[in-house]
Amino acid sequence: QVQLVESGGGLVQAGGSLRLSCAASGSISRLIYMGWYRQTPGKQRESVASITSTGGTDYAEAVKGRFTISRDNGKNTVYLQMNSLKSEDTGVYYCNAAFTLRQYWGQGTQVTVSS
Repeated sequence: QVQLVESGGGLVQAGGSLRLSCAASGSISRLIYMGWYRQTPGKQRESVASITSTGGTDYAEAVKGRFTISRDNGKNTVYLQMNSLKSEDTGVYYCNAAFTLRQYWGQGTQVTVSS
């Protein structure tokens, strides 16, 4: 019923920037919030950033001041602007969309930061 398509992952140097995109399609009229998670080898999947339907945002302490989550309601798309990237940011990033009764996940996109 809901599909999430991610893009923007890649290889960057430490200190560089990258912008991830997640486009949602389907029955999205009851969307509550969208967020980004990441999976790093040897660690559990963790929340990175989220944004509510009213525009409120929340960030993991490790990325505050460096990452910014935003949305374009007209395009049903959420973005994650990542600046001052560190090698510790390397991992697979997943888009998540939450509704009143269900959650949906994107396929994930690889981000690799060289040090």
